[in-house]
Amino acid sequence: MKNIVIIGGGTGTFTVLSALKKYKNLHLSAVVSMADDGGSTGRLRDEQGVLPPGDIRQCLVALSESDLLMRELFNYRFKGGSLDGHNFGNLFISALEKITGSFDKAIEALNKALKIKGKVIPVTLEKIKLFAEMENGDIIAGEGEIDTSKLLIVKKAKRFFLSPKPKINFKAKKAIREADFIIIGPGDLYTSLIPNFLVEGIVEAIRRSKAKKIYLCNLMTKFGHTDNFCVSDFVNVVEKYLGKDCLNYVIYNNKKPDEKLIEKYKRKKEFFVCFDKKVLNQKKYKSIGRNLLSSIDYKQNSADKIKRTLVRHNLCKLGRILFSIIK
Repeated sequence: MKNIVIIGGGTGTFTVLSALKKYKNLHLSAVVSMADDGGSTGRLRDEQGVLPPGDIRQCLVALSESDLLMRELFNYRFKGGSLDGHNFGNLFISALEKITGSFDKAIEALNKALKIKGKVIPVTLEKIKLFAEMENGDIIAGEGEIDTSKLLIVKKAKRFFLSPKPKINFKAKKAIREADFIIIGPGDLYTSLIPNFLVEGIVEAIRRSKAKKIYLCNLMTKFGHTDNFCVSDFVNVVEKYLGKDCLNYVIYNNKKPDEKLIEKYKRKKEFFVCFDKKVLNQKKYKSIGRNLLSSIDYKQNSADKIKRTLVRHNLCKLGRILFSIIK
């Protein structure tokens, strides 16, 4: 049995868990960022004083072996009325936290209720807020504000920090220590990945772990955050926190999306992440480029087409490349 730890948050971690879930002899653990304060999660944090349930919920659903109806229930989002925008799973997790008196106990209860194949572990159990400091001294407060900001590149973000300074959850530290492989990403650099590295003890735990470290690069850039980034630029940011000699593998997509999708993203000032092979080949880690894209069928009906016109990782392709390394 191989112990696999995925570090991140949001859709990226959901994708990796979903891709690896079908493989036998893998024990999956997700170490999840707790900096989220946007949308339904942010409202619950402000109004109820709970820890952020959103990214945790996505990971629980990804690892759940419950029936489809239960998984859909946890992803259901209310429309209209006082619950408008709230996600049922977020409400359920927050209610469990109140009942049990502990976010950790709430997740344990959900592990049983949703028949989780693996573990979902908050990187910290402390209430925190993410901040970004610009070179001119301006401060952007909150993960939600940073996520929607278009100024990180323009104003040159100097540093990111958490307040108060949190310590690593001992369960996360244990999972990392016992891991055979650690997978980092994909996900928004400054709102899904970096907040994990800012938790006291996490970088040390990763570096001390005997696990092989894999970085899975994003498919597209994000306007105002990673403008003009190539694969090596993403890697350089990760290495800034983990150290130059930490990563063993870098996996990236080497297939351009359909031109229709390229144009759609271009209108949002987001672009295909290019792979700079000469730079990548000079590194100590092994770089692996593959076609990791989901296929898009434009002959589907209009309703289905709308749902599928996003650049996303193909779960089967992603699972195969990761498992080929792990086995």
